[in-house]
Amino acid sequence: MTLKDIKELAKKKGVKAGKLKKDEIIRSIQRAEGNFDCFGSADSGICSQEDCLWRSDCLES
Repeated sequence: MTLKDIKELAKKKGVKAGKLKKDEIIRSIQRAEGNFDCFGSADSGICSQEDCLWRSDCLES
């Protein structure tokens, strides 16, 4: 997902992206959705959030 796509999604979720970095925007979206704001924090590539929209992108970071 491109940064532009992420910012559009953030806007739809009521998140003000402004000049936030990609990972900060994603964590803000996660919070707005009522989910853990865990993007980029998977320990040793292990993630229990199987249905997360950001999972594949997160595990690459």
